[in-house]
Amino acid sequence: MEQLFVWEEINKTISILKVEEPILYDYILGFLILPGDFKSGLSSVLNYYLFSSVESEFNLFYEIIYKAIDSCPDICRSAIADLLAFCDRDPASLSMLQTFIFAKGYIAIQAYRVAHALWCSGNKYSAQMIQLKMSNIFSVDIHPAARLGKGLFFDHATGVVIGETAVVEDNVSILHEVTLGGTGKQKGARHPTIREGALLCSGAKILGNIEVGKGSKVGAGSVVLKDVPPSSTVVGIPAKVVGALKFNPAFEMDQHLI
Repeated sequence: MEQLFVWEEINKTISILKVEEPILYDYILGFLILPGDFKSGLSSVLNYYLFSSVESEFNLFYEIIYKAIDSCPDICRSAIADLLAFCDRDPASLSMLQTFIFAKGYIAIQAYRVAHALWCSGNKYSAQMIQLKMSNIFSVDIHPAARLGKGLFFDHATGVVIGETAVVEDNVSILHEVTLGGTGKQKGARHPTIREGALLCSGAKILGNIEVGKGSKVGAGSVVLKDVPPSSTVVGIPAKVVGALKFNPAFEMDQHLI
């Protein structure tokens, strides 16, 4: 039912554009099949942005993307949770449609979700091809083996890097130029785990097999090299605890230090 409601809301806005912005309406019809459904719409958006530059790739990779989404129902459930998160946390969001087709952070997360499904099903080269396309087009580099939850918000998203063994739990907000990276060339777990409800502010670098606790905030430009306690604010190079939190920073998006 939620998929149906969301898709109906998206279609309502498209209908308004037919009158108010007819050129944009025609543009959208160039890659969205209407009335369609959420699953086909998501497949169309990803296919358009990732593969429309080469006509011979267009239909071929639509099938790959659609089959990956169709075989993994969690993709649509997570994509809807992400969409609602973007609309709730981004004051610049105009509508579900605007986020669905123009918010590159949102689209990049969904490209990762398809790549992750392909990776887990053994299609690792196809997964990494999507990773490369995502990185080139959106400047967002998420390894398809990383494990990301739902209800995520990547604001602006440019320069976000998430390594192979990273874990990002549900309802996390991440701003631009954030890195979840390793600290060497060792194999195995070497990237951070970001617990539910955390806020990673712009330019934050979280490095190594460490944990950012539930409901914590990492200040802009900070370099985190050790575990961050739950419900705390850290800032600096290297980052240090400067305060405690009594609210969910990922939802509030308040980037003050204390």
